[in-house]
Amino acid sequence: MASNTIDPTRRQALGLAAAAAASLAAPRAFADETPLRDLAQAKGLYFGSAVPAGPPGATTGPFEDARYRAILARECGVLVPENELKWYVVRLAGPEAFDFSRADRIAAFAKENGQALRGHTLLWHHPQWFPAWTKTYDFGAKPAQAAAKMVTEHIQALCQRYPQMISWDVVNETVDPKDGSIRSTFLSDAMGKEEVLDLSFHVARQAAPKARLVYNDYMSQQVGNEKHRYGVLKLLEGFKKRGTPVDALGIQSHIGAENADSFTGFGKPQEKEWTAFLNDVTGMGYDLLVTEFDVHDKGLPAEFAPRDAAVAAYAKAFLDQVLSYRQTKEVLAWGMIDKYSWLQGQWLREDKKPKRPTLYDDDYKPKPLRGAVAAALRAAPAR
Repeated sequence: MASNTIDPTRRQALGLAAAAAASLAAPRAFADETPLRDLAQAKGLYFGSAVPAGPPGATTGPFEDARYRAILARECGVLVPENELKWYVVRLAGPEAFDFSRADRIAAFAKENGQALRGHTLLWHHPQWFPAWTKTYDFGAKPAQAAAKMVTEHIQALCQRYPQMISWDVVNETVDPKDGSIRSTFLSDAMGKEEVLDLSFHVARQAAPKARLVYNDYMSQQVGNEKHRYGVLKLLEGFKKRGTPVDALGIQSHIGAENADSFTGFGKPQEKEWTAFLNDVTGMGYDLLVTEFDVHDKGLPAEFAPRDAAVAAYAKAFLDQVLSYRQTKEVLAWGMIDKYSWLQGQWLREDKKPKRPTLYDDDYKPKPLRGAVAAALRAAPAR
């Protein structure tokens, strides 16, 4: 498929371009927009974004960009350390060492600007994302006890360091999308899969009693996610049956194009199945969070106007549905400026053009996607 061809099933998105341009308007001056944090707050929501920070003394990168920091300060009511609280950052040096220097920079910035903070993540339960030392770590004669001690101390250390967190992604991506099973790691090998997950939430509840505790995953509305959604539902059902203190499901919301080198156009939403999934989750008593929102525009036309309009229309439809649930408590972008998006280095466009997946372009100007988010927040019912 040529790079300027839209998947026929999503051709309607471009058909909405004119309507999107009219209803969402062209980007207005920065100072004329009501901050998204205020629009969200008016509906009982938080709006915010993930942000990466380099080490103290860094001179390059998004966090060192003054214009980017100004957008974060103005638009976001909550910030999320993008990678700075993951095991491969805070425990890179070994099992006895913690390095909070990068996350501390984000926490200080949030405090300075009157912003809340949320945590990502206490346990990324995926074997690919642990530091190298875990591959050969020996838990000794009593592995289950030793692993439980490591998990407990890790969660306590992070929660005690950042008691201001309004929510924590306690466990991230433990469901294997291929078959819906729970992934194995060096921790679950030592103490059991359900055991390590349940322990993580129980310890988090004790260490962060005021925070919303979240299971976070990337199951989506698109075709091909059926087994993933099923696995997440089974996981949440198990938590409920065992009395595991889980408050919410984090929906990562990397929407748009599927994450594959060969993919073009938008993914194919399964609207009926997705609605049933959200109903099942909320029916069990869980809240919802939009945790990592961006729109992957791989395969859409290179021209900015139709591309941006299609992205905005697609995003507005997604957000309108999720925000129609009063259980949705937070909307969190995965970055705010196109050039800093993680998608720029993944699954490149066939035309090699930069992607436009976030709310602001490379000139720090708001895009129709920002207008779509604002419109969805304005239309959302209060909670």
